[in-house]
Amino acid sequence: MLPSLAQWMQGMGPEFGFLRVFQYLTFRAVMAAMTALLVGIVAGPWFIRRLTALKIGQPVRGYAMQSHLSKSGTPTMGGVLILFAIAFSTLLWFDWSNRFVWVVLIVTLGFGAVGWADDWRKVVNKDPEGMRSREKYAWMSLIGLFAACYLLFAISGRSGTGMVEFFVRWAQSGFTMEFPTQTGLMVPFFKEVAYPLGMFGFIVMTYLVIVGSSNAVNLTDGLDGLAIMPVVMVGAVLGLFAYFTGNSVFAKYLLLPYIPGAGELLIFCAAMGGAGLAFLWFNAYPAQVFMGDVGALALGGALGTIAVIVRQEIVLAIMGGVFVAEALSVMLQVSWFKYTKKKFGEGRRILKMAPLHHHFEKSGWRETQVVVRFWIITMLLCLLGLSTLKLR
Repeated sequence: MLPSLAQWMQGMGPEFGFLRVFQYLTFRAVMAAMTALLVGIVAGPWFIRRLTALKIGQPVRGYAMQSHLSKSGTPTMGGVLILFAIAFSTLLWFDWSNRFVWVVLIVTLGFGAVGWADDWRKVVNKDPEGMRSREKYAWMSLIGLFAACYLLFAISGRSGTGMVEFFVRWAQSGFTMEFPTQTGLMVPFFKEVAYPLGMFGFIVMTYLVIVGSSNAVNLTDGLDGLAIMPVVMVGAVLGLFAYFTGNSVFAKYLLLPYIPGAGELLIFCAAMGGAGLAFLWFNAYPAQVFMGDVGALALGGALGTIAVIVRQEIVLAIMGGVFVAEALSVMLQVSWFKYTKKKFGEGRRILKMAPLHHHFEKSGWRETQVVVRFWIITMLLCLLGLSTLKLR
């Protein structure tokens, strides 16, 4: 909004020439981060008091860690504060004509709405399980498939109007026209290696990345501050990838696919970073508020969508290794338990408790040790992800 307003005011006379600074993407990214940070810090205390007054407290499952039973009743649904700060800051500082930022906002708020419904049922109905899995995945799948179909043509069309023109040409060709190389799966550490996916391959892969990353972040959100800091770090690196991918000079030099308009995603990533740090102020141990599914599902979906746009799905898996490990730990634990129960009549476990962070707690690590060590691992993995820019 502000970039358009600044451009309009520049046309009124030379005295407004200083507003040219609003044209610079880096300036707007810094301001977006600061805006989201200030909104979160200022609104946080009032928001927590309102959650407490409404008795929106976190229910704790009966089979949870004994050390976590004291957290029962801590205000939850703090993700609403994160999403508000992100949306407010992004809408204030990004170019409203950019198609990519809009789809990321829609996915983020859509997944946030699903998480909000889940959290609300936990609080109002006093049901620790919340929304039933089938219902939750049905809504998430609907949003994920919409984003996948939209991005297929948004990336192929290279612009807002070009997207429509590409779709028309694709339909006129009898749905046989090939999609550009930008829609292929980029392989890191190799020069210009991309595997063509085709229409169905791109849609399936995008769906899995968006929904999978959303659930992975949600499973990670089990300790004070555990999920939000990795989200901030991974989002910051994805913002750099977006900046380079949306710049023809940098994209050519770094052998990245050039995707016009992708650079504007740096605004969203900056806002997510600022909002995340503001939330961490209140979510650090001992947490005054929990993120809830409304925040975890939304932030995970945002990371997945951005990674698809900048064509760095594999790099997202590398940088989000903590998220991947948490999700795999649950999948392996549940699968092995069901298999052994069917074969031996008694379910057996691979880990002491899933997700993975609870296994380390059961092994004697304190909660703060688990959190900080997972942060360190994520930092190292993000540096590894950054290294793919030049290690080819």
